[in-house]
Amino acid sequence: MDISQAITALKRQPGFTDHVGMILIHNGVVRNWSRQGHGTVIALEVHPDLAKIEALRQEYLKRPGIYAIVIEAKEGRFQPGDDLLFIIVAGDIRENIKPVLAELLDRVKAEAITKKEIMA
Repeated sequence: MDISQAITALKRQPGFTDHVGMILIHNGVVRNWSRQGHGTVIALEVHPDLAKIEALRQEYLKRPGIYAIVIEAKEGRFQPGDDLLFIIVAGDIRENIKPVLAELLDRVKAEAITKKEIMA
């Protein structure tokens, strides 16, 4: 995903200027170390459940002040530094947007993505 292009596309949608005062973005990348034991990760295999991700996106779109949510979850084998997960949340004010991004990110990671670290 090209973040700049995604934001430009959002800004072209009808009603954007009437409903959006903030856009928050998550760009998840592969780390070269594991959370468990800090071992060296040489690759990461990722399998997103796209139907579950879309269900979560639809759920959070109903929250107050949320104008749009864009999610791209990549599938396959990736190297440290590669992009894995993009989430864009656009809406009215930070009090509405920040918790949605945080909750949605946590739920996507916990409920809709499986991954396997390939260690050195």
